[in-house]
Amino acid sequence: MKKIFKDIIKWIVRGAIYIWCKIYYRAEIIGLENVPQNEPLIICGNHRTYLDPPLIVATAKRDMRFLAKEELYKNKFLAALGWVFEAIPVKRDEKDVTAIKESLKALKNGQCIALFPEGTRNGLEKGQKAKDGVAFFAIRSEAKVLPCGIKGGDKNNRKVTIKYGKPLDFSKYKGTKDKEILDNITNEIMQNIIELAK
Repeated sequence: MKKIFKDIIKWIVRGAIYIWCKIYYRAEIIGLENVPQNEPLIICGNHRTYLDPPLIVATAKRDMRFLAKEELYKNKFLAALGWVFEAIPVKRDEKDVTAIKESLKALKNGQCIALFPEGTRNGLEKGQKAKDGVAFFAIRSEAKVLPCGIKGGDKNNRKVTIKYGKPLDFSKYKGTKDKEILDNITNEIMQNIIELAK
């Protein structure tokens, strides 16, 4: 019964966000044909504003579990959304083993997870190095990585464009712990995201 209730709320919220983005932000969605629907998947994009997670949730046309910083759960509304969409809370300043295990379990079960390699809003603009989390999950799970780029949605340009790229397959590196390979994968993913966000 709880699952049915969650699914109904999820459908309503996702639809409301989609309509809001289409009307208020005149959202343009490109590349939906690139989103695999029936296999484990890691969606990752650039992170500019609080609009980014709901925009991806509403437009990808696929159920997903977002990795969200634990602090967001102090807000009751965001905590409720996290419960409905089964977000995975993450402690940002430490290696969160629980979040890692939950994410890998979701991918093993054929689910989709979503996260931002920058780790925080406008991380690249702040000069921060992108995190290797996506690369780690891709190598451990063999799930494909779907890059997406988001632009607009600010006071200078309200119109939002979200573009989904081609899935990236890093399964040939399965099991590696080589830091250089992880960094190279992360850089490739970020380059795809940056290109899509232009």
